Amino acid sequence: MKLFEKKLRSTDPCWCQSGRSYESCHEAFDRKCAAMKAQGYLIPPRSLIKNQNQIEKIKASAAINVAVLDAVAETIQVGMSTADLDQIVAQKTNELGGICAPFHYEGFPKSVCTSLNDQVCHGIPSPNVILQEGDIINVDVSTILDGYYSDSSRMFCLGTVSSQRQKLVEVTKEAIQIGLDQVVPFTPIGNVGHAIHQYALQHGYSVVAEVGGHGVGLEFHEEPFVSFVSHKNTGMLMVPGMMFTIEPMINAGKPAVYLDRNNGWTIYTQDGSDSAQWEVQVLVTETGYEIIAW
Repeated sequence: MKLFEKKLRSTDPCWCQSGRSYESCHEAFDRKCAAMKAQGYLIPPRSLIKNQNQIEKIKASAAINVAVLDAVAETIQVGMSTADLDQIVAQKTNELGGICAPFHYEGFPKSVCTSLNDQVCHGIPSPNVILQEGDIINVDVSTILDGYYSDSSRMFCLGTVSSQRQKLVEVTKEAIQIGLDQVVPFTPIGNVGHAIHQYALQHGYSVVAEVGGHGVGLEFHEEPFVSFVSHKNTGMLMVPGMMFTIEPMINAGKPAVYLDRNNGWTIYTQDGSDSAQWEVQVLVTETGYEIIAW
């Protein structure tokens, strides 16, 4: 896709549909992008840049997403089934006026992903999966409100967990902040994944390569793909108005994973080791970042 489909005059309405003139909105931004493109950087297409009205609508969706995860945090306990968690998510989302984005997304059968212990991601809630003392679980909530998307997940420790599991959960959460520190406007997104990968390796862990973060807001999954095993100074530039998720999947053992062929969704660690994931939705700003959902 070409960066500039049409040459605008300074007094023309801006392409981002903000209602402002091009001069007062994205003219200087486009000049900077064009200069960096000439230096060989990968520039995001205009379709990935959110205007202020869109950002506010996405934030309204995110407020529901966060409230739903708060409701899970208040009720999750040993003895519940993951189907119980699915019901909590569906009821709370509906109560707040939202729609569960995972429900029937490309055939996914439930309203939330619940990934337990060695499940890396996309665990399907079931009445047969009962939370046990010492389990760790990722609950991944995604919400649609008025056509706008939000997406975040948290880890939960059930009862008293082993020191090894506790450390994995904590280091994975710390890795989110390590990644956030690399969200600097007009720098490559590969810096985020590189910093997270190095942090995980320092603690003796590995990072899943096959699954990563993604753009989000106007669609459930947008460009760019956000790798967490990336190299420094690679990938698309992070620019103000871009929105994406930071959601590393960090394994206690080796990085290899496999897909459950029976359900076509759930991904497991190949060696049976534990895996942990936290997810935040982040907006790139003029000065750094803003966390939209957590």
